[in-house]
Amino acid sequence: MENFIIQLATMAFDPLAPLSNLFGWLTRILYGFFGNYGVAIIMLTIIIRGLLIPLNVKSQKSMLKMQALSGKQAELQRKYGDDKEKYQEALMEMQKENGAGGLSGCLLPFIQIIFIWPIWRIVSGPLIYLSQISIENMESMIALAQKQELIANTVTATNHIGLIQVLNNNAAFMKECIDKGFIAMGQMIDLHFLGLDLTITPWNILSGNFTSPLMWLPYMILPVLVLVLNFASMQLTKILKPGYKEEQEAKKRAKLNPARKDQAAVDSTTEQTMKMMNWMMPLLMVWTTFTLPSAMGLYWFVGGLMGIISQLIVYVLFSRPYEKKKAELEAKKDAVFKKKPALEAAGAGEEVSGNGKKNKKKK
Repeated sequence: MENFIIQLATMAFDPLAPLSNLFGWLTRILYGFFGNYGVAIIMLTIIIRGLLIPLNVKSQKSMLKMQALSGKQAELQRKYGDDKEKYQEALMEMQKENGAGGLSGCLLPFIQIIFIWPIWRIVSGPLIYLSQISIENMESMIALAQKQELIANTVTATNHIGLIQVLNNNAAFMKECIDKGFIAMGQMIDLHFLGLDLTITPWNILSGNFTSPLMWLPYMILPVLVLVLNFASMQLTKILKPGYKEEQEAKKRAKLNPARKDQAAVDSTTEQTMKMMNWMMPLLMVWTTFTLPSAMGLYWFVGGLMGIISQLIVYVLFSRPYEKKKAELEAKKDAVFKKKPALEAAGAGEEVSGNGKKNKKKK
């Protein structure tokens, strides 16, 4: 009953506690199966990002439908002119009737931001989520370590990376905690992956005892890889976007056309806003990778790879067939327009010939 009350109190201050507990349970299962902390984080990331693929597909389908409705959207702009309120109402109605638009495009990055919290709770508190040490025992060990001036006052039950390092490096303190019943020897887990200690924070690494570049360089490379990978993902998203080439050509024409000067300025402002939003996520990733344990960087790195794979899958299954079908329809239209002038010219020639005969008859 007491533990249940503590959990309810924790949830009151942490509305994402159920999600953290779910991710923690899943990580614990994966760790028990693979026996490796890094592999457990990798598999957790693959599962989470894999579950988000349907949302990515839905977002891409919505974008393709918006592309298909671009002609009708232009008609609405001409119909309502400067009446933006009626235009927006008509546009939303058209999108609703055709199943386009919606919040699916904004939902994916929003969910990714929400997922930062439970992942952070796991990587900063593995003894609770993986070893299942109670919060009471964690607080007792932290109080004991602080009393002996082994850790800083910033270490808490939910963010106890500093305590793990003391337990690993101070045999006397570890024995005392075992003797007091705060922790069992079997509850200490290996938090390394490919020789890297995933509890180490890259931001604080230079102030440690890492004298050799071979010791600290791998930890500093991970945030850089996360940034490069997400920049590549941004560029790929832009290039694989349906109608990307046509959109770039339309922007160039709009800039050169005085009549489209005002609309080009609006489009430019919108584009700048979108760029700022697109850069927020990579910057957030790099910041968390630098300031949180390296396990967080591993999560972002694998998540970036999964994002690129997801983009390629969506492109092959939906975007490329759409572009191919669109090119075929445009080719048929061009063929019709080329035939029409020829038929009109031929018809005009026959009419002149007929008139000529009639004139001869009158004479």
